[in-house]
Amino acid sequence: MIDVLIGFFIATLISAIFTTRLFRLYNWYALNSLFLGLIALKIGISIDDKAMIITASLTLLFKFLLIPYILKILSIRFSIPRNILPNIKVHYLVMVVPIILVFTYYLITPVVNNFSHSNYVALAISALFLSLLLIMEHKNIAAKIIGFLSIENTLFLLGISSTNGMPMLVELGIFVDLLMLIVIINLLFKYQGE
Repeated sequence: MIDVLIGFFIATLISAIFTTRLFRLYNWYALNSLFLGLIALKIGISIDDKAMIITASLTLLFKFLLIPYILKILSIRFSIPRNILPNIKVHYLVMVVPIILVFTYYLITPVVNNFSHSNYVALAISALFLSLLLIMEHKNIAAKIIGFLSIENTLFLLGISSTNGMPMLVELGIFVDLLMLIVIINLLFKYQGE
């Protein structure tokens, strides 16, 4: 089941890379966060970790529901353009995305053999590079924010897949960073709108 959820996690990230509409990008991020929350919930239930189950629930609440909604409201309020044309042409992206997936998988394979779920770690690192590609390919500030949020999602996936759970202190630190990111998002939208 986790294999399928991680596959959907990667698929939503790849779909976000090819998206040219802002609200669709928000929806892809929401789906990406949904699959991340379900992965964390499944791992939390399988290892009977109540902290992980709480973190998964908070991930579903904040990242799946609240953050895309706030981003949509701010986009409307500050009249952010809905078309987000990429800097990299689509036919180049079609070649770059599989190269990133294959290259990082083979690059990371000798290192991740020490982990219990080496495939999950390799896919999480591939997702990290795809999130960086999402940041680089757009000029629109909202798309760059989604790229940063996707990096946070992939780091969370890397943490839970490599350690079979995370200490509660690390999880709380991630959510504090997330709250600070919301403040920064608000400031960036104000700057973009002026």
